[in-house]
Amino acid sequence: MAVLLAVIIVLRLWRRTEARKRTDEQLTVLIVLVFGVLVAPTAFGQGILHVVGQLADGITQSGH
Repeated sequence: MAVLLAVIIVLRLWRRTEARKRTDEQLTVLIVLVFGVLVAPTAFGQGILHVVGQLADGITQSGH
């Protein structure tokens, strides 16, 4: 299911921004949120969370 949603997201985002309607953008956001909920508890989702956390820590520490 998550792989199918990832393909749908890529196809939806590939289109030109000017061609999108507001409802089309809202549907894309909803699909991305569902994808995030499906991927978050997996090992892949936890890996992404770990990498993003390390990047945030690096940015925070470089600012001091």
